[in-house]
Amino acid sequence: MVRHSEAYTIRAVIDSDCAGIDAGMLLDGVFSGIPIVCSLEEAQDLPGAAPDTFIYGMAPADGLFRAEDRQVLRRAMAAGLNLVSGMREFLTDDPEFVAVAARHQVTIRDVRRPAPLKDLKLFNGSISRACCLRIAVLGTDGAIGKRTTATLLVQALQAHGIKAVLVSTGQTGLIQGGRFGVPLDAIPSQFCSGEVEAAVVEAYESEQPDVIVIEGQGALSHPAYLSSSFILRGCQPQAVILQHAPARRHLSDFPFLPMPSPASEIRLIEAFAPTRVIGLTINHEGMNDAELTAAIALYEAELAIPVTDAVSRPGSNLVAMVVRAFTELSVERLLSA
Repeated sequence: MVRHSEAYTIRAVIDSDCAGIDAGMLLDGVFSGIPIVCSLEEAQDLPGAAPDTFIYGMAPADGLFRAEDRQVLRRAMAAGLNLVSGMREFLTDDPEFVAVAARHQVTIRDVRRPAPLKDLKLFNGSISRACCLRIAVLGTDGAIGKRTTATLLVQALQAHGIKAVLVSTGQTGLIQGGRFGVPLDAIPSQFCSGEVEAAVVEAYESEQPDVIVIEGQGALSHPAYLSSSFILRGCQPQAVILQHAPARRHLSDFPFLPMPSPASEIRLIEAFAPTRVIGLTINHEGMNDAELTAAIALYEAELAIPVTDAVSRPGSNLVAMVVRAFTELSVERLLSA
């Protein structure tokens, strides 16, 4: 949300552990003007227009609120703030929260709430109508930067004259204002492939893009998160870009499970679906720039595909990764120009 949000202007981040730091400086070493503060009250006391929305930005593995979280959310509503939550536990199902919202005339948005069962879609083959390049950004773990890379990839393609659209599959992309997508892990499994298919077809028919980028979830090899299988089946991508964190030693939230290698994940993806991995993107957590540069060179030599970091390296590297695999994109762009 600090890096990119079309739906909300972020005034502050509440994080008592990092208070006093600019959020952009903490993330990317770039000043954003978004302060990190200790408390809700401190956020409300900042100069400028008063905030009107409280976005709950945590993502625990169980998707449930703690007692102290609920207390802060009630205080936010009492202060006149609308609530936005991406949790699996829906606040609009809680009579207490519904009553407090009504009393203070604020709204609650449960982003992960799926459509009613009668409106969910089964896979029906309509993906064949999406006659453009479809690229899924998958990863070797959850919470590894797939959405960030997918967003930056779309922005980079657009900046180079290639019309691209993002399909979000998680709550953060939808909170950011994504026009196309579904909260995939909240949908009954029977409908997951069909909902991804429908979102991609809607994006194609609405925008007629050259490229549709589909945000991945979890990892195909992950024993707890199976969303990647539905994404591969539903959107049937011609290509995959894989996100990996070289310094991560075990799966996030699962310290007893070691990280897979990019090579093993690529083999699994290409065995599971009729697609190919065209590039690797790096999450540089826990790495300095020299270590990142060395990792990029190492993986390029090992995997024989382009490797970059979507956050710290130029966006043109992402475009080159795609155009190298699909040269017709550069030809079409020149012809249209």
